[in-house]
Amino acid sequence: MSALTPQSDMPTPTTDKITQAAMETIYLCKFRVSMDGEWLCLRELDDISLTPDPEPTHEDSWEDLTDLVEQLRDDTEDPNYLMANERMNLMNMAKLSIKGLIESALNLGRTLDSDYAPLQQFFVVMEHCLKHGLKAKKTFLGQNKSFWGALELVEKLVPEAGEITASVKDLPGLKTPAGRGRAWLRLALMQKKLSEYMKALINRKDLLSEFYEPNALIMEEEGHIIAGLLVGLNVIDANFCMKGEDLDSQVGVIDFSMYLKDTNSSKGNEGDGQITAILDQKNYVEELNRHLSATVNNLQAKVDALEKSNTKLTEELAVANNRIITLQEEMERVKEESSYLLESNRKVTKQDRTADGLALSEARKQLKEETQLRLDVEKELEVQIGMRQEMELAMKMLEKDVCEKQDALVALRQQLDDLRALKHELSFKLQSSDLGVKQRSELNSRLEEKTNQMAATIKQLEQSEKDLVKQAKALNSAANKLIHKHH
Repeated sequence: MSALTPQSDMPTPTTDKITQAAMETIYLCKFRVSMDGEWLCLRELDDISLTPDPEPTHEDSWEDLTDLVEQLRDDTEDPNYLMANERMNLMNMAKLSIKGLIESALNLGRTLDSDYAPLQQFFVVMEHCLKHGLKAKKTFLGQNKSFWGALELVEKLVPEAGEITASVKDLPGLKTPAGRGRAWLRLALMQKKLSEYMKALINRKDLLSEFYEPNALIMEEEGHIIAGLLVGLNVIDANFCMKGEDLDSQVGVIDFSMYLKDTNSSKGNEGDGQITAILDQKNYVEELNRHLSATVNNLQAKVDALEKSNTKLTEELAVANNRIITLQEEMERVKEESSYLLESNRKVTKQDRTADGLALSEARKQLKEETQLRLDVEKELEVQIGMRQEMELAMKMLEKDVCEKQDALVALRQQLDDLRALKHELSFKLQSSDLGVKQRSELNSRLEEKTNQMAATIKQLEQSEKDLVKQAKALNSAANKLIHKHH
């Protein structure tokens, strides 16, 4: 912007007044926004200095002001300085928007919808806050900046947000990431958890660094402040119907007229008030023009992309038309061939009808014979299955008998071991004592007889066990033969 020249009929503002005005000013890119309570007042960037003149005079005040403006311009060329001013301004705009929305909603006393102007401005301000410092991603249509990727991270941090993300993805009218991000903000506000989700997202700067620059608003302290301010929106009831709303093509322009107020009217300075009003209107129009230019550029890019896709579709349509013509020719040829084949089949059919009748009668006879044979085989199969079940039952009984005899054999072997141990013990006692030799010898002979008897019994049991095993094998082989015979 160029510096203003003093008018003859307008009072010249002194540097003291300018400095006092600058102390209550925040910066918004190419212009500044002065805070006056809950209102904003736009001021031209070149119309304010930051250092007072100790001895202001009417002649040199504008020269000093020009020098100070040049110095201010040098300072604002620093990117970090500009980003800090933008963060501060967006934070103050968020404060005003949230405060005005809460007060107007409480005064209104009903559920808010998408047509409510303060609510629309709140979403615009939130969109600007989320877009601040966003890294650009390159696509085939150019660079694209969208905060939808960052909002998708909330689903991983807060599982309750998965329902919102799924609902946004299922909306049929949303085609752009910007539209999905706007729908996500509205659903989170309806759920009254926008503050919780934003706090969880801001606390994970390691994940946000993929989408945002280090000096972005959401990466600095201002992001935490805005997340804290969003808690107050939990007292608001909102209801949005997003199926018919076009969220993809909305223009996010902040309407400063809702917050504008003439700060000099209370001081009674009519000349300064007129200049301020003109500058306010000028800067507001410039801001609208800048956003409209950005919108026009985006629309032009979309038009170019649509023209490319239209050209591609035209080429594909021409190829498809050629293919249709080829298919039609093939279809005509196939029709001619099919008509020829039908005529030839009719002639052959008349000749083969008599032969087909004889073959049909023979086939019916053969079918009856095979049906009867199948019934006989099924009956035999049922008999074989019954015999197999009986044999399986006999096998189970034999196995049970074998198990019982094995248990008895184990018990007898245990008794034999005990008797042998007793025999050894008695023989040891016999050797150690000379008394009762006859008795011990008799007892020893008895024990030997018993031992021999038990050994004979064990042999008999083992022989019977072998016989049972042979019987089981014979039954098993018979069952297998029956099964093979059936197959």
